[in-house]
Amino acid sequence: MTKGSAPNPASALMAALSAAKASVLDENRPGAVKKQHERGAMTARERIAYLCGDAPFHEIGALVSSDHDEDTPSGDGVVVGFAEVAGRYSTILATDYTVEGGSPGRRGRAKWNRAFHQSLIHGLPLILLLESGGHRIRDGQDSREYAAGGVELTRLAELSGWVPIVAAVLGPAMAGVAVMVTLASFSVMVRGKSFMGMAGPALVKAAVGENLSLEALGGADVQTDKNGLAHLKVDSEQAALDSLRCFLSYFPANAQAPPPMLPIVDPVDRRSDDLMGMIPAEPRKVYDVQPILREIVDRDSFFQLKPTYAKNLITALARLAGRPVGIIANQSNHLSGMLDSPACEKASDFIALCDAFGLPLIFFIDVPGFAVGSRAEASGLCRRATRLTLELTHATIPRISIVLRKGYGAGYVAMGGGRGNDADACFAWPTAEICAMSVEGSVDVAFRKEYSAAPDPQARRAELIQELRSRISVERAAGGFGIDDVIDPADTRRLIIETLARTRGRRVTASLPPKVRPIGI
Repeated sequence: MTKGSAPNPASALMAALSAAKASVLDENRPGAVKKQHERGAMTARERIAYLCGDAPFHEIGALVSSDHDEDTPSGDGVVVGFAEVAGRYSTILATDYTVEGGSPGRRGRAKWNRAFHQSLIHGLPLILLLESGGHRIRDGQDSREYAAGGVELTRLAELSGWVPIVAAVLGPAMAGVAVMVTLASFSVMVRGKSFMGMAGPALVKAAVGENLSLEALGGADVQTDKNGLAHLKVDSEQAALDSLRCFLSYFPANAQAPPPMLPIVDPVDRRSDDLMGMIPAEPRKVYDVQPILREIVDRDSFFQLKPTYAKNLITALARLAGRPVGIIANQSNHLSGMLDSPACEKASDFIALCDAFGLPLIFFIDVPGFAVGSRAEASGLCRRATRLTLELTHATIPRISIVLRKGYGAGYVAMGGGRGNDADACFAWPTAEICAMSVEGSVDVAFRKEYSAAPDPQARRAELIQELRSRISVERAAGGFGIDDVIDPADTRRLIIETLARTRGRRVTASLPPKVRPIGI
């Protein structure tokens, strides 16, 4: 401005606007930032900056204020915007614990719903960075405001199965926020920092008289290992944010987009001659199936979901020739890989996830059957097993089954074995044995009277076991055309990739009604 000229009104307005926007940034809120750091936590904007890396974050609603302080911008407890994450634009929502404990007010909830709506209409992945005590109590205790309820959960349910939803629980996530986490396609918690539940210790004690710590009530160990609500637990916020980026890299932006393909860096015809020796010759001996899976898929592409829940079944993302796939495998070294209620629930959710976003499923079978007994019945196993069958039946994605060793009973069918679920390829290794139940069990049920009456009962029992075992060889399975082929384990990788190359992205299911299928519940 030259001497004697009038002030520029536009410059003054822009300066005021810039100052207002800057007031909500971390560098201009040192007291709030210090308190957050003293808790060992990053701020909402620091989390977003770490997640986005060099990609710019386009924030909306930074000037929003709360009903209780209308003259001071605060974001009303939530930061919302858009950025490129894992190669595609995504919607990012981070609760701001430094503002009202991350509880959204009326305008904060409007920002939540704006984020959800933008993901819905544009098919953008939704990223939730959560640290919140739940709804804002002083707002909720007024029926004039609360009677209408909220639409946040409805909007999130509409997104389920349409776009990938990922959630990092980076502190408390209570009440409705916890419900939102369970609607996510993938969720991660931080040991010692994350807590999730319908209510905190104070409310629990007042309501039911239980005196529990946050950790015992809904800490990362409880919600991942015991309850299976979160998919992963890690040791730091940075690791949690890294896992969100990793998960998204396997998935398309939405259910109508093709899964992302990476360049082929691991040879398609790479043989794995060590695979045959990884299966014990003795059927009763257990082993770890993970080295087998890692040897078959692209190098460094194996990403396990819910590794500490229902450990008798592995669900994992991986790549084969750069193509994302889902893997379901029985884990022999935990409960012999049998299917119980938690395992069925874990598999069902994973099938729905892969089906929603077009990822083929590869089943690695070594299953002694379903769990039996009073505890299994009390857990609702019949219903959980039925849901597993339902999800696989309605899935429209390619599926391949490989029988590694045991393929026993209804568990074999539920794991995609044989012709029952119309797999695009049914392979078996030479170590496979397929039958209705374990040989020893069948002899004890059907032939107990016969061998008990023999001069040497144990010798006769051993003879009967040997006779039946000769009838469950993999050659007989192939001879009856219950499987497509008995394969050299070393060729497993190549044959799976070749099968996927000839399959459609989606199956034509004219006999089944179209529907939108929610996932992650």
